[in-house]
Amino acid sequence: MTNNILTQNDIQHVDYKDVDLLKQFINPHGRVLGRKRTGLTAKQQRAVEAAVKRARFMGLLPYIQK
Repeated sequence: MTNNILTQNDIQHVDYKDVDLLKQFINPHGRVLGRKRTGLTAKQQRAVEAAVKRARFMGLLPYIQK
């Protein structure tokens, strides 16, 4: 088993409305961190990326940051 944020907190579904959780997977420039940095599985990484895209579209997260 991998030891990452999602498995530690027993999170089964990544919700786009949970902005505090999603900010942990974004670097200071607003880009999504890779699997090597986050330690997520491929399935979890895809779920996080989809949630970040939805949050950006809904205006909860910025597309870029300065």
